[in-house]
Amino acid sequence: MKTTLLILATAALGLSLPVHADGNYEAGKAKSTTCAGCHGPDGNSTVPSFPKLAGQHRDYLLQALHEYKIGVRKNPIMGGQVQALSDADMQDLATYFSEQKGLTLKY
Repeated sequence: MKTTLLILATAALGLSLPVHADGNYEAGKAKSTTCAGCHGPDGNSTVPSFPKLAGQHRDYLLQALHEYKIGVRKNPIMGGQVQALSDADMQDLATYFSEQKGLTLKY
């Protein structure tokens, strides 16, 4: 009986944890105007020293933004840009840029 309750409690806890939020494409598009100066309006930078964001995996973009914000990734420009971003802002931006047409692989 105790084992069954423990299993059920563990399962319920797992289901109650927040699921990774998706972000809002339109909100990300609106917030991306600041990013456009370096990364291009749709995330396809034309400057070789600025990464192309378009088509990158959403989770990768979100992780990169978080790492710039907490200082794991060090870049004075990006570090300053992300400081004012909330988690929702970063999710929105990652969603927007991940859904842009970007780099493709040749098969």
